[in-house]
Amino acid sequence: MERDAEATKRRLITAGRAEFAAHGLNGARVDRIAAAARSNKAQIYHYFGNKAGLFDAVWNELVEQIVEGVPLDADDLPGFAADLSDLYAEHPDMPRIITWQRLEHGDAVNELGIAEVRNRSAAIAEAQAMGLVSTRFEPQVLFALLVHVAMLWAAANSEVLAVVDMADRTRRRDLIRRIAAALVE
Repeated sequence: MERDAEATKRRLITAGRAEFAAHGLNGARVDRIAAAARSNKAQIYHYFGNKAGLFDAVWNELVEQIVEGVPLDADDLPGFAADLSDLYAEHPDMPRIITWQRLEHGDAVNELGIAEVRNRSAAIAEAQAMGLVSTRFEPQVLFALLVHVAMLWAAANSEVLAVVDMADRTRRRDLIRRIAAALVE
């Protein structure tokens, strides 16, 4: 039975992730999530308490995916930004959920996310103290800039993308690296 419960929770999180990416927390519908998960609405409330609880589960999983998928190497901050940008390109739902989280559920914080921002900022501070990275920006600000540069193409509006041809993934990655290098040098 436990295995079935875990499978149901996994299906609900997967369906919730797709629904939240498309419609945000407020626009998401539990009936659509339940149908996509081949479950029922009662299971969402049973496992997650409510729709916001399911969103939190999706958010926590997304943060873990980013933290585990893109480690920070303070010796190669441009590579970090490029790798993060690649992750966003491979998972276009991520930038959408990140945006929805900030807009609709920004008061909820993920402890792993906060710890990682602190740890990664401390690694940047160390690299700055050793003279490997410019001190032009405070470590936390530099980390935030790198994260947002990585999301450049995912967050750009249609008009910008129509004028700035970035269809080639290698070209996008190279540009992210160059922008990040300009920030850290």
